[in-house]
Amino acid sequence: MKPIVFSYAGKTFEVKPNVIDRIACSVAPGYGKKRIGDRIALAMVGGFSGGKKGRKRTKNWTTGPGDADSDILPDLPAMRERSRDLIRNEPIATGACATMTTNVIGSGLRMKPSIDYEYLGLSEDEANQYEKDIKREWQLWANSTYCDVERTQNFAELQSLAFRQYFENGDSFALLPKVERKDGFPYQLAVQLIEADRICNKDNARDTETLSGGVEKDTNGTPKAYHILKRHPGSMVAGGKREWYPPISAFGNRTGRRNVIHLFRKLRPNQSRGFPELAPVIETLKQLSKLTEAELDAAVSSALITYFIKSTTGEVPDWTQFVNEKGVAVRDVSDIDLETSSIVGLLPDEDVTFNDPNRPNGKFDPFWLSCLRQIGMALEIPYEILIKHFSSSYSASRAAMLEAWRVFNIRRKWFAARFNQVVYETFFDEMVALDRIYAPGYFADHMVRKAWTGSSWIGDPRGMINEKEEIEAAAKRIAEGVSTLEEEIEQLTGGDFDAKHRQRVREHSMRVEAGLENGNMDSQAIKQIVASAISEILNQRESIAA
Repeated sequence: MKPIVFSYAGKTFEVKPNVIDRIACSVAPGYGKKRIGDRIALAMVGGFSGGKKGRKRTKNWTTGPGDADSDILPDLPAMRERSRDLIRNEPIATGACATMTTNVIGSGLRMKPSIDYEYLGLSEDEANQYEKDIKREWQLWANSTYCDVERTQNFAELQSLAFRQYFENGDSFALLPKVERKDGFPYQLAVQLIEADRICNKDNARDTETLSGGVEKDTNGTPKAYHILKRHPGSMVAGGKREWYPPISAFGNRTGRRNVIHLFRKLRPNQSRGFPELAPVIETLKQLSKLTEAELDAAVSSALITYFIKSTTGEVPDWTQFVNEKGVAVRDVSDIDLETSSIVGLLPDEDVTFNDPNRPNGKFDPFWLSCLRQIGMALEIPYEILIKHFSSSYSASRAAMLEAWRVFNIRRKWFAARFNQVVYETFFDEMVALDRIYAPGYFADHMVRKAWTGSSWIGDPRGMINEKEEIEAAAKRIAEGVSTLEEEIEQLTGGDFDAKHRQRVREHSMRVEAGLENGNMDSQAIKQIVASAISEILNQRESIAA
């Protein structure tokens, strides 16, 4: 039988009768006609070959129609454990976690107040003074260990730990309790980080529509409360029975104050918990780690030099220690260790055969890099950034850096909005309640509250491959009005414009008083000084490199 070709709705379909179809048409034409008709109907159902379950290439592809929690929660404990194990013991996973944390958080995102003074009816001078006072109060709290319940970290270090927990475990939790101070410190707010494993259904209850993965929600999916174990389930001192705290409300009943921060990336509607960033590449990383270990062991073994001496005289070694009860000299070959310059005596009838290990394997590095490219795609980290090795051209290296920083900036803004800003607004509540800052209308109107708590979070700079070109481009953007001096300072150095401006004014005044500069210095003179300084730095680097 020839293939049946037909068109429907502008599409062409082809049905090829198989052996059973041909036999059916010969023996029972009516049944054979029905089979062909059914196959034609099946061919017209669905427009994607990837969705057809009868194709040879996909018939063994098992999938499920689960919702977000059904797909994530059953495997979540194992994924967290394996993710942490990889980050502890596997260099690529360790580097990926460190790279993401270092570039997103770095030395900590610094808060810069940005009051909406026009809405609040303040003058610009009044707003500047308010911002200085607010920043001073924030630094009093954030730069001390009072911000940490455990009194071991400042806020910058808490940021790094919270982000790392999110990367490793898929989500990170933080409580915002009030801790009574006995030494006169004015603020009671503190941050208490909770590891993701401790958030689980109380009394090991089964997941329901309103309780999943330790997160209790209302009918709209809004978190109501979190169920928290008193100890980590893997704690050495946890003992037998698990014990939970009473469910902690997500928000205060009277004030609406946020009590729990749940930091995770929500990728599907109604998703209750996050999953580790390494989840898509856990198996690949483990297999690549095994391959690396095997190649390393083979290379080490091929580099060891061991001498084997076979003798029939019995002079070396003393074989009597290997004679069994039957008077035969035998031994366990696992007792022989290959070591550098070691000498091993062989028993009678023993011989040594070596295969050619051909190590180090010249094909290993290209294959390893190929796997890294796939891992980098999954983690959104270019492999040059992942392995910290730039062997391509300047343009390719710069492109890799820019592509990576698109991801880092997105993560940075997300983290600042979901963690830093939440903590800052809670701190602002207490600051106003204690009358350390006078903010009229703060608790009466949400718009007023938003105007007072406006802020931006500044992180470490991207870094520069070619300082001279980067700075010249920044100067041109400022001159053309594309950017501002404040924006460029934040991008290039991660510094604070106000602090740098005050320092520049101070330095200029000192140089004028010393007669080193003209008091009416124009912009061209400033550019010449900057260009001279850049040239000097580059010359110093070239001399050091030489």
